[in-house]
Amino acid sequence: MSVSGTPTQKKKATLTTMRLFIATLSTETNTFSTMPTGMSGFREYFLRHGTATQEPPNLMTEALHVWRARAEHHGWDVIESLAAISEPAGPTTSACYEALREEILSDLRKTGGVDIVLLQLHGAMVAEGFDDCEGDILERVRAICPNAVVGTALDQHCHLSQKMMRNSDLIVCFKEYPHDDASDRAEELFELAHRTVRGDIRPVMRAFDCRMINLYLTKTGKMRDFVGHMRALETRPDILSVSLAHGFPWADVADVGAKTLVVTDDNPALALQTAETLGRRFFDLRHEVTSSFSSLHDAIEEAAVSEDSPLVLADMGDNSGGGAPGDSTFMLHALLRRPLTNVATGIYWDPGAVRICEDAGCGAELRLRLGGKTGPDSGTPVDLDVQVMNIQTGLGQHLGKGLEPLGTLVWLRTGDEIDILINDLRTQVYHPEAFEQLGIELSTKSTIVVKSLFHFYAPFEKIASRIIQVATPGGTSPDFKTLRLSKRQVPYWPRVDDPFKEEALRNLSAPTQAFGA
Repeated sequence: MSVSGTPTQKKKATLTTMRLFIATLSTETNTFSTMPTGMSGFREYFLRHGTATQEPPNLMTEALHVWRARAEHHGWDVIESLAAISEPAGPTTSACYEALREEILSDLRKTGGVDIVLLQLHGAMVAEGFDDCEGDILERVRAICPNAVVGTALDQHCHLSQKMMRNSDLIVCFKEYPHDDASDRAEELFELAHRTVRGDIRPVMRAFDCRMINLYLTKTGKMRDFVGHMRALETRPDILSVSLAHGFPWADVADVGAKTLVVTDDNPALALQTAETLGRRFFDLRHEVTSSFSSLHDAIEEAAVSEDSPLVLADMGDNSGGGAPGDSTFMLHALLRRPLTNVATGIYWDPGAVRICEDAGCGAELRLRLGGKTGPDSGTPVDLDVQVMNIQTGLGQHLGKGLEPLGTLVWLRTGDEIDILINDLRTQVYHPEAFEQLGIELSTKSTIVVKSLFHFYAPFEKIASRIIQVATPGGTSPDFKTLRLSKRQVPYWPRVDDPFKEEALRNLSAPTQAFGA
């Protein structure tokens, strides 16, 4: 890892205008998905060539807004490059990835040199031929700017790799899941980078492999306490930043899994010791920081007899935010078989059905074949008699401070009083406003079914009598024991009850548990 801060560089920083380069490239890759991520995925979701901060922020551009505002407050020159974001799907095509990467690198070369590079990346982007896109980008950035301070902000569902750490001076991950602290982490990274370029600190990073693959909701219980403990560690004078990289489970890559990351001020031993102590503490809490999920059958039966309303069911197996198609029908079939009434459910990704409804118009009654089109993870289509209640385009839904696009939304109603929300842009449900903007009054519903994992949780908790997370079939099924991971060398929980035991490691040529730049 290269860290700037030589006496010559410190003097230059005080005598000349600082120059900051910013960019974002973000998608989360489900390597088991059959849907490739191409340039169209970035174009339809968010693709801006140096102009992202001229628009309202979304989750992955919040950092660009923060960095520009902070830099301009100090009178720095800001060079803003690409902002490219795609909804998660399968591996990005090599042509698409290399084109986006080269735009960032070309813009960086044209600067003739900068003092700080700050990148908002995801951390779990996989492309054809590139299992570690972020590490690849950072390695090339470092080659162009060997003396610049390179800071990287990551979604906590990242595959933290040695290549990322070796080519960054600073890495900061989101702490909260659902993500509502992107701006806070951007502020943190900016401040640390500023202190580094001034020569006030000399950051050193170390990480520890927790040997866990799962999902961790940070808003409640022991997980909330663990995040609080990380924040407490950051109050120590030599500890600059503490992150927990949760990992993204549905990716067959070598670095998949949870890791603790500690940044200290020129104290590698402290960074290593703190990362390992924190990581082992997290492992010891593994049964308490993970959620339990209901089966589809049990969830539907609970909805049928529940006297509390609205009851919210999360269709976890079809979360497009994790790379699932967003058009699975397993839950919808179950709702219709029971049958349940006074239900709202969505968002189903079905561009063909949206087009038919647009042609038919609001108020039309028609026979519609819905969902189940992408592949086996989508189930079978459902044929329904529906009325088109509303059609809207250009709307968004909030995720934290950011506003995420929704594409064209269509509200359908069946004769069984089931309100169905469909659209033509793959996205999970983040907020009740996704339904309510079209006129669906969620407070009057007996049951609400959302296609999402955790991001919906806090906004829907405010209106729900209860929330049940349902382990439905699909591309993001939370059955982590059966994940087909061939590239991870080190055993992990829950596939192995205690992967740290000597017998679990026998005959393995595995990397060390702790690592650094």
